[in-house]
Amino acid sequence: MSDLVTVPQQAAGPERTSSAPLLQVEGLTKHFPVRSGLFGARQLVRAVDGIDFDVAPGETLGLVGESGCGKTTTGRMLVRLLEPTAGKITFEGRDITHASTTSLRAMRQDLQIIFQDPYSSLNPRHTVGKIVAMPMTVNGINPPGGVIKRVQELLEIVGLNPEHYNRYPHEFSGGQRQRIGIARALAVRPKLIVADEPVSALDVSIQAQVINLLRDLQREFGLAFVFIAHDLAVVRHFCQRIAVMYLGKIVEMGSREQIYERPSHPYTRALLSAVPDVTKLGAATGRIRLEGDVPTPISPPSGCRFRTRCWKAQEKCAQEEPLLQISPNGSRSACHFPEVGALR
Repeated sequence: MSDLVTVPQQAAGPERTSSAPLLQVEGLTKHFPVRSGLFGARQLVRAVDGIDFDVAPGETLGLVGESGCGKTTTGRMLVRLLEPTAGKITFEGRDITHASTTSLRAMRQDLQIIFQDPYSSLNPRHTVGKIVAMPMTVNGINPPGGVIKRVQELLEIVGLNPEHYNRYPHEFSGGQRQRIGIARALAVRPKLIVADEPVSALDVSIQAQVINLLRDLQREFGLAFVFIAHDLAVVRHFCQRIAVMYLGKIVEMGSREQIYERPSHPYTRALLSAVPDVTKLGAATGRIRLEGDVPTPISPPSGCRFRTRCWKAQEKCAQEEPLLQISPNGSRSACHFPEVGALR
């Protein structure tokens, strides 16, 4: 990802005092009921288990963590593709946690999503023009010059040929299909976009192009993003703030500088130590190897959920769940014994 543009450094720490947040999440929870065996007891998968964060206008918040930590579930709840079990979602001061279908239709003009898989997220029976025009059609929007002109403008904005209006998705590459998905999300001029692993299914060379496109669109339209990813290099280039998730919980949240240079939570340090550094090939890299597997979200560990894999775990970690609070390094960390100092 060395050809990505450098994002201007911004002071966007977790304790910022800027304008009112565009999106605010409080105690957001999603539990999925499951049964063990044919006649087994009903159990709950605690996919997301009480998280809090906010996003300011024009800001990008990254959600990172291992597969299964609850990132995608969180993103789908934000745009109400999934109904939260508990908690509150506030968008522009309006509580949308349990908004009606009519209210959601109007709200989705300002809140859109880009899906992970550009192959399955586009209807193969519809032309590109119909796919991009769909949000405008559903919301009864008739832009100046007509829908066709607006769709062609959007295709040009995302780097596609406006003359491809009547082509079908199978005629495009993966990167081009993701650009179609981005054009569809932009069709109703949203204020916030949830980007769910938007480049993970693409080749590395195409990833850089799509990330740079999103960055340009953010500057041009003042978009805010919730950017869900597991690639820490991509997140570092694109996000001003980062929230690290583990087993349905946010374990650390801070500015880009705090998370990547001075992480406090042991799990964050372990994640960052696994990022390959081509400047240190053949040398000791200080890789932190976590022992054991991620516990099941059906029955997470007591106290700190990371304690079963943490090299700093003590008796207190099993008895008390750590709160997300200011750490010595400046980020907000949910750890009884946070790391101190810069990442080596």
